[in-house]
Amino acid sequence: MSSPETGQAGLWHGTTILTVRKGGVVAVGGDGQVSIGQTIVKANAKKVRRLGGGAVIGGFAGATADAFTLFERLESKLEQYPGQLTRAAVELAKDWRTDRFLRRLEAMMIVADKDVSLVLTGTGDVLEPEAGIVGIGSGGNYALAAARALADGPLEAEAIVRRALDIAADICVYTNRNVTVETLPA
Repeated sequence: MSSPETGQAGLWHGTTILTVRKGGVVAVGGDGQVSIGQTIVKANAKKVRRLGGGAVIGGFAGATADAFTLFERLESKLEQYPGQLTRAAVELAKDWRTDRFLRRLEAMMIVADKDVSLVLTGTGDVLEPEAGIVGIGSGGNYALAAARALADGPLEAEAIVRRALDIAADICVYTNRNVTVETLPA
């Protein structure tokens, strides 16, 4: 059985991607670990990147090749619908769910621009998180809980993402401390 977190045949284990909106800033961060079974095959993968000419930040959990395919498709949708992340995401989700090739892709994505943060799944979901905080991947729930606990304190969005990912790395064996964080003013 496979899932977005474990990948094909249950061998791949995911990552941790977290988004926080606070104080007029959106921050998206992710760890760098790629594992197959019990083996770490890469410790410094970049799973967070800018899209749409730098106006959108995306992060993925799941199979790397599948995620890059989805990033390319999202870039195409962002060119088709400039400045409309939600519309581009909905169009990608429709394709992802109905296209025979895309349907088999094993990944989840978080995308954010100055206005909205969204989670995209292969089942056609386009979800906007409550309170501007969302986590995906094998350590996503740990990072989400930590970020929610930190959100009312003095830390800014990027610092919350970094601290929450650090906490997730203490708990999830598929999450490391080689993080990439991108930010945008909201």
